[in-house]
Amino acid sequence: MAWNTEETRARLLAAGATQFAAKGYAGARIQGIANEAGISAERVYQYFGNKHGLYEAVLADRLSRLLDDIAIDGEGPEALGAYAGALFDRFRESPETARLLAWESLEMDEAASADRRRKMCADKKRGIRRAMPWACDRVAGEVLFSVTSLVLAEWNLVRLSDVMRDAATRRHAVIAHATAIARSTQRD
Repeated sequence: MAWNTEETRARLLAAGATQFAAKGYAGARIQGIANEAGISAERVYQYFGNKHGLYEAVLADRLSRLLDDIAIDGEGPEALGAYAGALFDRFRESPETARLLAWESLEMDEAASADRRRKMCADKKRGIRRAMPWACDRVAGEVLFSVTSLVLAEWNLVRLSDVMRDAATRRHAVIAHATAIARSTQRD
């Protein structure tokens, strides 16, 4: 029987995302991931080399799904607000990605798939600079980090959020705050 390598890889990535998001890098086990995927643990090593290779592949896969087709369209601070709203919607569809990023910051010494992610971020910074021509590359990077952090807080600070505010209004607030962040970079 022929082995469907793309399906196997997709199943391992999905199971890895679930396990790593729930338990972190240190807590997730290759055998648990393999069991969830319905595939032998040996396949994990065959496809990804080791646990770290799988984690990097999972995070790269989830981030590319999250960011690939979200563009920063339009001009001015409102374009950043619209981007923040779209990013918020994506994280709502894939909350495990926010948890993967939190675990990465807590447990890893360096960013997974850093070169690939730098390219993705460079693309977003170019989009910010098109929308906000007054912003230099450094400012675009700071705006991107601030807007991303603003969005991620919804999923990575859940208990704090529960006691501080009404969850129903968060998306609107994220858009307004991202727009204000972008506006604050304009020179008079």
